[in-house]
Amino acid sequence: MDLKLDQQRVLVTGGSSGLGAAIVKAFAKAGARVAINYRSKPDAATQLADSCASGGTRPITVPADISRADDVTRMFATLDETWGGIDILINNAGMDGDHALAWEADIDAWSRVIDTNLKGAFLCAQQALRRMVPQKSGVIVNTTSVHETIAWSGYSAYCASKAGLTMLGRTLAQEAAPHGVRVLSLAPGAIRTDINRNVWEDPQGHADLLRKIPMNRMGEPEDIADMAVVLASHAARYVTGTTVFVDGGMTDYPDFAHGG
Repeated sequence: MDLKLDQQRVLVTGGSSGLGAAIVKAFAKAGARVAINYRSKPDAATQLADSCASGGTRPITVPADISRADDVTRMFATLDETWGGIDILINNAGMDGDHALAWEADIDAWSRVIDTNLKGAFLCAQQALRRMVPQKSGVIVNTTSVHETIAWSGYSAYCASKAGLTMLGRTLAQEAAPHGVRVLSLAPGAIRTDINRNVWEDPQGHADLLRKIPMNRMGEPEDIADMAVVLASHAARYVTGTTVFVDGGMTDYPDFAHGG
């Protein structure tokens, strides 16, 4: 089975670090032309692009705050000028937000999570679909989370945004399928990145986390990146409107392995 994506035009939002960086590397390795979106820290995006150049075409870097419609419009205009359009959108940019019980949450902080994770993903998908629908082809992969289905106390905005993003994706898939465009969600579990370093570097916290994962290990960024390539490829040509969980079984209610 050939997963090569030679010359496919791919935008990865939040692509300069963490899961996004791993996804950029995976698509570049598969032969795609990749655009690395970042909101800040242009040096990180440039260094990542340079590191991928040896595998073929050097990725381009495109700054944008995806929660701002004008930024998103400019970003897609850049893709039009550079590539003449887009084939694959990986809606990866997101944030957890600050821990706060609902009745203690700051509304501005709560709204920022929704604006980035949900509104931002919609703005990018809207622009992508305006290009994909007329060309009768394209794939959008939304990075959600196991918390689209698992509640997480103190992170109501994050859970709401990821659950909302899943239903948004299903609706867009229904709308776009007659036009040859697929829309899916990719839901990571606990993945070893810098954002959760405080957990996996703490022996007690790491042990507690592993009790929630039947496969008894944290995921690696490459576990997500490789699946993103598969879902965007011809191998998944009949898959749309659904969520693929890459979580080591975290959503399989591991506590019930010990009895009901």
